[in-house]
This record gives sequence, structure tokens and C-alpha cells, in this order.
Amino acid sequence: MLLQCQGVSVAGRLAPVDLSVNAGEWIHLVGPNGAGKSTLLSALSGLLPAQGVIQLAGMSLSRLSGSALAQWRAWLPQQQAALGTMPVWHYLRLHFSSASPQADVTLNDVLTQLSVQDKLTRKLTQLSGGEWQRVRLAAVVMQIHPAINPHGKLLILDEPLTALDVAQQRAVDKLLLQLCRAGIAVIASGHDLNHSLRHADRVGLMHQGEVVMQGRAREVLTAANLSPLYQTEFEQLDTPQGPLLFIP
Repeated sequence: MLLQCQGVSVAGRLAPVDLSVNAGEWIHLVGPNGAGKSTLLSALSGLLPAQGVIQLAGMSLSRLSGSALAQWRAWLPQQQAALGTMPVWHYLRLHFSSASPQADVTLNDVLTQLSVQDKLTRKLTQLSGGEWQRVRLAAVVMQIHPAINPHGKLLILDEPLTALDVAQQRAVDKLLLQLCRAGIAVIASGHDLNHSLRHADRVGLMHQGEVVMQGRAREVLTAANLSPLYQTEFEQLDTPQGPLLFIP
């Protein structure tokens, strides 16, 4: 078990949560706005004080120093202002320490997959919303990439597909799948329920600060489960590629 949580809660924001994540799993947190997804992810990142027990690779999250925590997990918050006028390459270098040839090869591969390899000399304040999102994604991926960081185990992403077009979303999905196959666990939030049906190994369905259901995506993300939480009618269409949710 890579990540194990018991009774994790935040007063007034998050009811006690029990959650376990295995190495290489891709977990999605879904639910209406205000459901508590960002709060739970912040607690799992170790940056939001919470009650209960969170263990990462058998170590208590609360006992890890900031530098040790940064070696084990990377965290992409939902919103983040650009850090002044530093160039992209400087921002990326803040997220990994290795200066080996392998690090350069890995960085070039990640940037190419995310189509930002030509943005290295551009200032952060000159990036579009989608470019900044992809640069941020590249940074946290490099932080825990197994090719350059043997301690990297967990990637926590709060709405990582924000501001990305469909081609860019597909590129991110392929990159995250590669990381999962290399043993990195990914926990991500989002609002595209069909995306979660296609890609998540397991789903946590949240509502009003509670994880109301956990399990395989096709068992959790059904019209019967979603309609009362979103207060709107869902229908499900079975296709050769799997179930498809829609609002009639």
C-alpha cells in the first residue's frame, strides 16, 4: 500500500475519510463544486493540516520535513499565480535537482509531449493560460519522475486539465499513463465524468465534504448515483468503448 488514510478530516470542510492507494494506480476525485475535492487533495499533499492519519510508503506524512515530502510527492494546486518574470527554464529547474544527461533527456521528452519545448526562454508572465498549465504540469512531473528521482512515488493534481484543449488533454492523459505504468500513483480531481470513466482505475465520489462512494469507475459513476448529487437527470448509453454519461 503506497498511501493510506484513516479518519482524515478538516473541521467544517471535510468529513472523516478512509482511503488507500496502490503504487501505479490512477484515482479520480469527482463531485459537484464545493464537494471537498480540493480540501482532500490539499490534506493528502501534506500542506493542509488535518485530523487523522496519512501514511505515505509507511511513513507518517506529518513527520516528514518539507524537503523530504517534496522528494516523495508532487502537488499541482488548482490555481497558482506565475512567479514573476522568471523564464520557464528557471521555473522548471526549481522542481528537480539533478543536472545529469538523463535529466536533460527526460525534461526534453516531457516538454515535447506537452508541446511546450519551445517555451523555455519565455517569461512566465508571457504564457497563455493553457501554456502556463502545461508548464506547471511539466514541473510537477519532473519533480517525481522515476527516471531522475528514485524516491518519487505520488502525483497529486487538482483539476489538471483546466484550460487545455482536447489534443492537449490527450497528451496529458498519455503522460500520466506512462507514469502509472512506471509505478507512480496519481490522484487527480476533475469535472469530466466521462473522462473518469475512461481513465480512472478507481473513483471517489464526493458531496458536501464527504466521500460518499468509492470503487471502480463504472460501478460508482452511474446515472442512479450521480443524479441526486448533481440535482440533475443523467442518462447512460452503453457503447462498444464503454458507458457514456450524458444529460438529456
